[in-house]
Amino acid sequence: MNRYIESIAKATQLEEKHVKNVLQLFDEGATIPFISRYRKEMTGSMDEVQVALVRDLHQKMLDMDKRREAILKAIEEQGKLSQELRSRIEAAETLTELEDIYLPYKQKRKTRATLAREKGLEPLAAILMKQTEFNIEGRAAEFINKEVPDVDAALQGARDIIAEWINENRRARDTVRYAYDRSAVIASKVVKGKDEEGIKYKDYFEFSEPLKRCPSHRMLALRRGEEEGFLKLEIVPDEEQVMEKLEYLFVKSVYDVSEQVRIAVADSYKRLLRPSIENEFRALTKEKADEEAIRVFAANLRQLLMASPLGEKKILAIDPGFRTGCKVVCLNAQGRLVHNETIYPHPPQNEGKRAGQKISTLVQQYKIEAIAIGNGTASRETENFIKRIPFDRHIEVFVVNEAGASIYSASKVARDEFPDYDVTVRGSVSIGRRLMDPLAELVKIEAKSIGVGQYQHDVDQGKLKKSLDEVVVSCVNAVGVDLNTASEHLLTYVSGLGPQTARNIVEYRTQHGAFKTRDALREVPRLGPKAFEQAAGFLRIRHAQNPLDNSAVHPESYHIVERMARDQNCAIGDLLTNENRIGQIDLHQYVGGKVGLPTLRDIVSELAKPGRDPRTKAKVFEFAEGMFKIEDVKIGSIVPGIVTNITNFGAFVDIGVKQDGLVHVSQLANRFISDPNEVVQLNQHVKVKVLEVDVARKRIQLSLKEANPS
Repeated sequence: MNRYIESIAKATQLEEKHVKNVLQLFDEGATIPFISRYRKEMTGSMDEVQVALVRDLHQKMLDMDKRREAILKAIEEQGKLSQELRSRIEAAETLTELEDIYLPYKQKRKTRATLAREKGLEPLAAILMKQTEFNIEGRAAEFINKEVPDVDAALQGARDIIAEWINENRRARDTVRYAYDRSAVIASKVVKGKDEEGIKYKDYFEFSEPLKRCPSHRMLALRRGEEEGFLKLEIVPDEEQVMEKLEYLFVKSVYDVSEQVRIAVADSYKRLLRPSIENEFRALTKEKADEEAIRVFAANLRQLLMASPLGEKKILAIDPGFRTGCKVVCLNAQGRLVHNETIYPHPPQNEGKRAGQKISTLVQQYKIEAIAIGNGTASRETENFIKRIPFDRHIEVFVVNEAGASIYSASKVARDEFPDYDVTVRGSVSIGRRLMDPLAELVKIEAKSIGVGQYQHDVDQGKLKKSLDEVVVSCVNAVGVDLNTASEHLLTYVSGLGPQTARNIVEYRTQHGAFKTRDALREVPRLGPKAFEQAAGFLRIRHAQNPLDNSAVHPESYHIVERMARDQNCAIGDLLTNENRIGQIDLHQYVGGKVGLPTLRDIVSELAKPGRDPRTKAKVFEFAEGMFKIEDVKIGSIVPGIVTNITNFGAFVDIGVKQDGLVHVSQLANRFISDPNEVVQLNQHVKVKVLEVDVARKRIQLSLKEANPS
C-alpha cells in the first residue's frame, strides 16, 4: 500500500497523507461525491476529478501487479525464473515493459522458429548470430538431416530462429516503437470495388497524415470505415530509417555470415516486429481516441444534465407530428399526468381551428403555466401554431430537445411508470418533465442514447458506461434530490444508494407517507449506517421540522450549526439566509477534532443559501420567423440557434430547420481554439451566420465569429 501511495502522490503531485486518506475512505465504502464534499480535511479539499484519479491510478497499479504475479508464476512453472529475471520483472514500471520481458517465455503456437528448433537448427542460428564464421555453407551442411534436405533449408531455418530472437529483443522492439512514436503515418485507401457503397468515407479514399496529428474523431472515423469494409488502413514509420537502426544493432561484421543476419533482420521486421508494434500502436491510438471521445461525451452529458430547469410548473407538453397528429399531455406541478389526447392542426387533416380551441380549453382547465414542444418532426410548425392561439394570460412556450425520448417511452422504466398508456403518451410526458427538471428525467435514459457525443458506439463500451454513470452520479448529487418526490430511478444515483435501496425507500414512502426527517431514513429496511452516512447530505426534505434537512449540511454537522445558533442567540431557522448573523460567525471558534475550516466554510455557505440549486432557470428561445426547412435558409443571413452537440471539431447548432448546422472549430472565435467548450456550452442560445447550404447532402455550415465580430 505504501508503495502505491508514494507512486500516486508523485504522479498527481498530491500529498501522500491525502492520497492515503482517500484510499482508506474508498476501502470503507465511501463514494466520490461524499469524499469530495464532506471529507475535505482528510483529502486536502480534492475535487471529484482528483479523487477519481487517485482511485483509477490505484486500480491500474493493482492490475499491473496482478499481471506481474501471473507472469512470475508462468515463468517459474517453466523452471526458468532466475533471480536476475525476477528482479527485472519486479522493477518493470509499465505494462509494455513487463510484456516485453515476458515475450521470450510466452507460450506460442507453432511458429517457423519453433519448427526450425525441432529440426535441431538452434545451434546453427547461434553460430550465425556470432558473425565470426567464414565457412557458412560448410557449417550449415553439418545440420543436414531427413528434415533439413540441404544447406539453403538449414540457413533458412536458422534465420527464422534469429528473426524470432530479434523480435523478442527489447532494444529492437523499443527501436521500432520509437520510430512509430516519432514518424509513423496513418494511411487509408478505399477497398477495391467499394467506391460507391462507401461514398460517405470519400474523404479517406486516398488519405494519409502523421499519426501524432490524427485527432480522435478522425481516428474513430477511419477505424469505423475499416470495420465496415470500405477502407484499408495501415500505420507505418520511416522504414528505411528503422532498418538502418535495426541493422546497426544486430549486423556486427562485414563477413558473408553477416548477410544472413541482415536477411533475418529484414524478415523479422516485416513479418514479426512491424505487425506486432503496429497492432500495439493501433490499440494505443484507439485507447487514446476512446478516452478523448468519452471525455467529450462526458462533458456534453454534464452540461445537458445540468441544463436549466423551469421548476414546478403546470405544463402542457406536445410531441408534434403531421399525419399521426400531435400528442398532447397535461402535467401538474409535480409532473403527474392529468390529461392526454391528440390534436391534428397540420396536413393532411388541417384541423387548426378545432385544435386551437382544444389547447385553449386545456390551458384554462388545468391552469397551465408553460408549454413544452418537442424539437422533432413538425416542431416549428407546431410552435408557430401554438403562438397564434390567443390565451387569456401570458404563457411561455419552450422548444425542448427530445433526443432519447423515444428510447425512454419504450423502456421498462416507462412501462412501469405508465402501464396503461402507449409510447406516444409516455414520450410526451418525458418532453414536459424535461422542461420541469432535465436531470430528473434524463437519468431514466441510457446516457449514450441521449445523442450528445461523437462516435459513442465505436468506443470501449465498458469505459463509456463507467464514465457516463459517474457523470450522472456527480450531477445528481451536486443538485440534491427531494426525498419525498424523487423517482426510484433518480434515487439510485444518490451517493451510497443503489437499485435495491432506492426501491426500499420508495416502498417505505408509499407505506408510511412522506419522510418528515432525514433521520427517518434509518427506518428503511436494509439502509444501514454506512448508506445513511453517504446519502443523507444529498437528500432534501422540504418543509421539514429541522430546516437543515432541506440543505446540504450533513447531519453529522448539525451540532455545529446548533452551536452557531446558540452563540447568536437565535433559532436555526433564524440563522438561515440572514447575512448579518452569518457574517458575525467566527469560524475559528468551531474548529476542532475532524472539523476544519474547509467544512465550516461549506456549512456557512449553505446557511446563506440553503438547498440552493446550482442550475440557472430555463429561458424562452425563439427561432427566426419564416424559416422551417433547409430550403428556407439563406447564405449570409444571421439567425438565432441553440447549441445541441459539441465535438472536438466544432459545435452543432439547431436553427429551427430540422437539420442542425455545424460551426467548425475554426469558425467559433477570432483566435485559436483547441477545445470548443472554451467558447460554447450545450443548450447555449447563440447567433450564427450561414456560410454554406448543401440541400442535397442536408449540410449547413455556420459561423459564430462572423455573426459576433466583437
